[in-house]
Amino acid sequence: MTATVALESPPDDPPAIGGRARTIALVCLLAASFMELMDATVVNVALHTIADDLGASATALQWIVAGYPLAYAIGLVLGARLGDRFGRRQLFMLGLVAFGAASLACGLAGTPEQLVVFRLVQGAAAALMVPQVLTNIQVLYPPAERGRAMGLFTSIIGIAAVAGPVLGAVITDGDWFGLSWRPVFLINVPIAVVAVIAARAFIPETHADRPAPITLGSVALLGGSLAAVMAPITLGPENDWPAWGFIVIAAGVAGLVLFAYRQWIAERTGYVPMVPPSVFATASFRNGVLAFAALFIPTGGYFLVQSLHMQLAHGWSVLHTGLMWIPFSIAVPIAAGLSATILAQRFGKHVLQVGAVVLITGITSMIVANESAHPAAWFTVALIIAGLGFGLIVGAAGLLVLNDVPVAQAGAASGVFNTVQALSVAVGAAVIGTVYSTVAESSGFDDAYRAAMLGMIGLLALGAVIAQTMPRVVAVRADTSLP
Repeated sequence: MTATVALESPPDDPPAIGGRARTIALVCLLAASFMELMDATVVNVALHTIADDLGASATALQWIVAGYPLAYAIGLVLGARLGDRFGRRQLFMLGLVAFGAASLACGLAGTPEQLVVFRLVQGAAAALMVPQVLTNIQVLYPPAERGRAMGLFTSIIGIAAVAGPVLGAVITDGDWFGLSWRPVFLINVPIAVVAVIAARAFIPETHADRPAPITLGSVALLGGSLAAVMAPITLGPENDWPAWGFIVIAAGVAGLVLFAYRQWIAERTGYVPMVPPSVFATASFRNGVLAFAALFIPTGGYFLVQSLHMQLAHGWSVLHTGLMWIPFSIAVPIAAGLSATILAQRFGKHVLQVGAVVLITGITSMIVANESAHPAAWFTVALIIAGLGFGLIVGAAGLLVLNDVPVAQAGAASGVFNTVQALSVAVGAAVIGTVYSTVAESSGFDDAYRAAMLGMIGLLALGAVIAQTMPRVVAVRADTSLP
C-alpha cells in the first residue's frame, strides 16, 4: 500500500517515508530522469541511418531532433503545476506511461511523419514526468539529507548527457536484433514499465497545500511564448536564421514579459499564480538561475561541436566519436557526487566557480589537443578535465539553486529550473553550433573549433562572475521529522 501525504503545516516537513522505500523511490525517479536526458541526444547519431531507412527529408530530420526538446521545454512549468494540483506521483506515473508508449511508437514508426509526431509526444510526456523528479526529491529529503540525493541526481545528469551519443552509436553500429536504429527508442519501454510499477508501490502521493489555479489563458500565454522563443532557436541554424525567426523570438519574449506581469498582479491580489514571483525572492534561487543559465548554455554547444568536429575534421566514425565520451562520462559522476554531497554544502557558490575554472581548463586543453600531432590521446586527458569541471557544476547547481526554496513552492521552482536548463541547452546548441558552421565555411574547421570553444569559455567566465552574487553556503536546516 502506498502513502498519501498532504503538505500542510509546517510546509517544509517531508512525508513519513524513509529507509529502503525512499531509496527505491529515488532510484525510480532517477531512472526516469536518465531516460529523458538520454533521449534528448540519443537520436542524433542515428539520423543518417533513419534517413536511409525511412526516406526522411532534411526538414523531417530537423523535426525528429528538434520536436522533442521543443515540446519538452514548452510543457515543463505546466507539468510542475499539474503535479502540485493533481498529485506528483500521479503525474509522474502518467508521464512515464506516456513516455514509454511514445518510445514504443517511435521504435515502430513506419514513416518520417509518424516519427516526428511521436517525438513531439515523447517531449510532452517528459514535461509531465521530469518536474515531479526534483519536486519529489525536495519533498522526500529534508535539507540536511538532500545533498546525497541531489548528488545521485546530478551524477545521472552527467552520465545521461553523454550516454545518449555513446549508446546511440553502439546500438546503430551494432544493428541489435537486426532492428537498425529502432532499439534507440525501444530500450525505454522495459525501463518505463519497471519504473511505473516501482512508482506505484514506493513513491508517496503529495500535493501542494495551496495549488495554483491552472487557467487556459495562462497556459496558452506561457506555452505560446516559450514555443515562439524555442522554435526559431531550435530550427534557425539549419535554415540560415531567417529574419522572421528573430521577429517570432521577440514576440515570444514580449509574451513572457506579459505572463510575468500577470503573475505579479495575481500574487499581489491574493491569488496563487502559476509561477509565483515570490519564488524569486529567495536570493539563492534568483541569482542561481542566472548563473546556472550562463554556465549551462556552453554545454549545449560543447557536445554538438565536439562530436561534429571529430567526424568532420578528423574523420572519426560515429562509433569512435561516441566512445570518445567515455572518459568524460566517468569523470562527471565522480565530481558531481563529491560536489553535491560534500563540497556544495561546505563551500557553496565557490564550487560553481571552481567548476567553471576547471571546465575552462579542459576546454582550453581541447583547443591545444586539436592542434597537436596526436589529438586522440590528448583529447582523452582534456575530456577528463572537462568532465571534472562539468561534474562540479551540475553536482552543485541543483542543490544551491533549489535548496532554500520552501517546499510549498517546490513545484514552481522545479518547473522554472528545468525550463531554464532546456532553454540554455537549446540556445547553446543553436548559437555555438552556428558559430562553428559559419567560421568553418570561411576559415576552415580548426578556426571554427577554436572560435566555438572560446565562446564557451567566455560564457563560463560570465557564469562564474554571476555566481559571486549567490549566498556563500547552503543554509542546511536540521531535521528531526523523519522516523
